[in-house]
Amino acid sequence: MDRLQTDGTIPTTPRMTQEALQREADYARAQKILESMRGRGLISLSEFDQITALNRESFSPALAEIMP
Repeated sequence: MDRLQTDGTIPTTPRMTQEALQREADYARAQKILESMRGRGLISLSEFDQITALNRESFSPALAEIMP
């Protein structure tokens, strides 16, 4: 059941824009590639972490805050 706010309205959930959804998908794809490269020994853990940080800056994924 929805919970009323103090002004009597029902709060709405903000929706993601198409652009934000695309950034999320692009970030996830880039991370999958990185994980594959790490798994094959093509990059070190340090390089993986550095590239992940750069990807978070580049793609600005909204869900990055809850990602490990």
